[in-house]
Amino acid sequence: MKKVVVTGGAGFIGSHTVERLMAAGAKVLVIDDMTHACPEPPAAETLNADCGSEEAARAIADFKPDALLHLASKGGVQVAARDPAGHMRRSVASSVAVYDAAIKAGARRIVTASSGGTIYGDAKSLPARESFPAQPLSAYGAGKRSEEVYLEALGRRSGVSTLALRYGNVYGPRQDGTGEAGVIAITCTRLLSGQQPRIFGDGLQTRDFVFVGDIADANVLGLKSARSGALNVGTGKETSVAEVVDIIVSASGTESAIEMAPAKESEVRRVCLDPRRAGTWIRWHPRIDVHDGLRETWTWFAARAAGGAGARA
Repeated sequence: MKKVVVTGGAGFIGSHTVERLMAAGAKVLVIDDMTHACPEPPAAETLNADCGSEEAARAIADFKPDALLHLASKGGVQVAARDPAGHMRRSVASSVAVYDAAIKAGARRIVTASSGGTIYGDAKSLPARESFPAQPLSAYGAGKRSEEVYLEALGRRSGVSTLALRYGNVYGPRQDGTGEAGVIAITCTRLLSGQQPRIFGDGLQTRDFVFVGDIADANVLGLKSARSGALNVGTGKETSVAEVVDIIVSASGTESAIEMAPAKESEVRRVCLDPRRAGTWIRWHPRIDVHDGLRETWTWFAARAAGGAGARA
């Protein structure tokens, strides 16, 4: 793992992960089209390009990586729902292209970011295990499962070990709070701009919220491992959206009414991921409790809004 290509490495999850890789002595090439670059991108060699482009393929061939960590993604659940065919072209086809480019460049390990929050759909029992059938309700979840299947096939054909990390709902410092996805970052951003927090649906829908630092640790451990297959990266605990918003409002020290909005299309009701396989395969365990993680996240957003002092996480 001396040389690693990280797609989406200038983004939210990518920036935390690249910092860990560089601290461990790895040489990193970041490929990112900068559409979702975070305010604190890592000081790594960076190519501004779509990861599935010919330009990216040439850069990967020149870099000759030992491994690829694929974190780039084009849009979330709602974007994919509005234009599923476009999502396939922009995101899934781009992912397959970068897998192929890395294999042709000599990479022997590929780890890809998948979605435990969407792949299992409304599972009959929780926490969801990797042995559960994939039954996504959304185009986004179907796309992530498609990426997993393509990667498995390419890995078998080429003899490259591959791993799909099925994340829960990732949150933490550096997340974009101005888009459609990421209730925690959006809530922090709205509170700091004087707006009311907004909850879609009744707020009783649950998610497996995972702190970004824990996710970055899982990415690095996944790259170091030779295991192939799929791993859940979650806490094994359900937390409702309403509870999360209440914790953030409390951390902010404000008293704010909640704005209720209609439920979003294609979203599952309950999500909770069984992380035991990750503990066995890559020695990963979640470390940050959701209450501690939410307070740290609010502190970062508040510091940045105040001028950036102490905002770096």
